[in-house]
Amino acid sequence: MSELPVDSRRQTPRFREKREAILEAAARLFNRRGFSGTTLSDVAESVGLVTNSVTYYYRKKEDLATACLLRAIAAFDELLSHAEQAPDAESRVRAFVSGYFGLLADIESGNRADIVNFTEISSLSHSLAVAASGYDGIFRRVRHLLSSDASDFSRAELTARAHLLFTLTQWSRVWVHRYEVSGYRRAGQQVCDILLRGLGADNAVWKPSAMPTIKVEHAGEAVKLEAFLRAATRLINAKGARGTSISEVSAVLNLTKGSFYHHNDNKDDLIVACFERTFEVIRRAQSDSAAAPTGWLQLCESATSLVRYQLSDAGPLLRITARSGLAESSADRILRTMNRLSEEFANFIVDGIADGSVRPGERHRSVRPTSFHRVAARVREQEIRVRR
Repeated sequence: MSELPVDSRRQTPRFREKREAILEAAARLFNRRGFSGTTLSDVAESVGLVTNSVTYYYRKKEDLATACLLRAIAAFDELLSHAEQAPDAESRVRAFVSGYFGLLADIESGNRADIVNFTEISSLSHSLAVAASGYDGIFRRVRHLLSSDASDFSRAELTARAHLLFTLTQWSRVWVHRYEVSGYRRAGQQVCDILLRGLGADNAVWKPSAMPTIKVEHAGEAVKLEAFLRAATRLINAKGARGTSISEVSAVLNLTKGSFYHHNDNKDDLIVACFERTFEVIRRAQSDSAAAPTGWLQLCESATSLVRYQLSDAGPLLRITARSGLAESSADRILRTMNRLSEEFANFIVDGIADGSVRPGERHRSVRPTSFHRVAARVREQEIRVRR
């Protein structure tokens, strides 16, 4: 998989060295701030250049983003080429996940350049069609890892499982830094065990009770605010926090910008309000499932409630990546709140180990409970891509 074409006469060793530095810096910034939240000026500053120097290598931010994505696609192409040699679905999944954790270890050790995440690829413009096409090809190969002659899964079921495998593997970048680099591969093995064997004990059955869809009641002005936050959440999920304007949100509801400023002082306040809305739904899901008799059923019911909400007219939940559009202090506060909510899911796991409904073992240390929220937040995207 090649990057954007460059005149070969310009590709001196110094040119290639500087281009690699720009690509790595851009990948780190894109991962931290999102595509829409990063400018060429930001990239230039991070490598000690002026913006015009960066445009010598990449004329537009879209060119730089495409180059970063193509390099990430090439890295996954390498991982998949190795995993595809394994004889069965389980071995292929293990090879893919362990290979990815090995890649993260190489990046953290400085033995390999950083690569950009695919978390915001759905928010990119159609001008990045080359990268989008490459990503779709990688996803289809991930899905093929799960297929076997003995599989009873439909294409839609394989697609849903492939999304979980691909998304949760990449999401590991958020928590793997808690390990020493020497422990990354072991963490990958633990993740494989959970992905392939699940959290439930041998006798555990996925059977949540018939709980109603979560509904947060509103009255008066709060009804209008809820509609505004719901529209904003959908746009931010689709276009990124920095790529969504107040005018766009107002236009969806046929409102003026003045109506927005009646409820929010600025766009940061809007993003924070959207997060608070999501946090309230997660709290409700946890609270409603807390009375379930086992930790396993608490997990089942809370996860089911979040997915039902995501697919309802009241959905969706806001993706955690939207915090990249906030000031650092606000972004840190959002992450702290999410971590506290995550600990409640961790308590469900601990309860399950104690009552025997969840498998015991050190392997659960590699579980990031925010995955329940992240999985729910990707369900709507899965509905779109399941047709492919």
